[in-house]
Amino acid sequence: MALRLVTFAHANTIRPGAMLGDSEVLDLTAAGLPHADMAAIIAAGAPALAAIRALVANPPAAARHPLASVKLLAPLPRPARNIFCVGRNYMDHVAEGDRTRGITNSELPKFPQFFTKAPETVIANGDTIPDHGATGVTQWLDYEAELTLIIGKPGANIAKEDALSHVFGWTIANDVTGRDLQRRYGQWFKGKSLDGSCPLGPWIVPADELDASDLAIQLWINGEQRQSSRTSKMIFDVKEILHHLSKGFTLLPGDVVMTGTPEGVGYAMVPPQVLKTGDVVKIRVEGIGELTNPVG
Repeated sequence: MALRLVTFAHANTIRPGAMLGDSEVLDLTAAGLPHADMAAIIAAGAPALAAIRALVANPPAAARHPLASVKLLAPLPRPARNIFCVGRNYMDHVAEGDRTRGITNSELPKFPQFFTKAPETVIANGDTIPDHGATGVTQWLDYEAELTLIIGKPGANIAKEDALSHVFGWTIANDVTGRDLQRRYGQWFKGKSLDGSCPLGPWIVPADELDASDLAIQLWINGEQRQSSRTSKMIFDVKEILHHLSKGFTLLPGDVVMTGTPEGVGYAMVPPQVLKTGDVVKIRVEGIGELTNPVG
């Protein structure tokens, strides 16, 4: 099983950890790892991962906690900077969005379409996505399953052939969106940065343990499958994304990059479907795990 790095709360402290199977968490601080949090582990890179793997292979008994006794937080509760996102990065998602606007002949984007989500939007696996529709903020609260990467090595003007060396690891995100706000304000930031609109987690799988180029990505609402695709269907793969994003711009360890969502979003359904109180959103990405959040 791949190494799964977590951030957890226990006894009024927040600490970095690693999953031990599916029912225990290894407290890396109690086990003697000198890195205080996930950001420090990411910045340290390969030496920290080697030390963690050694601890997981022979975990000290006093540093083991039952999963039920801790609260898993987002693996990066407060990302280093903005969360960088890519829009319209699966052809079928481009086509379904165009259909809602009466466009029948979709064209592929020529370059990645970047936007950001505010770091404060991040919530953990199991946390509640606020129902901003119930408060009248938006009439079109929607979901988007996304493979997400964490930058591990700083760099600008990154060459495509070197891009994957800058990835520390992989996780899952839900790009919760107020669709009407996205269009009303003429840019995407406002509709993408509502409170609680970035469920992230449940953990990080190191990049050297997972080839993310062709993974199944799926989403269910209340058990009904809405999205099902593969990361190989991206218009711009991870190498292209990091190459373009880093042009004249330095990416830093701990930066979060969301890679786009496939077809099956709520606003493009017939009739359209919005998120509402009582819904449960479950996302699964092959090789990583599941991210599940209620709406309320």
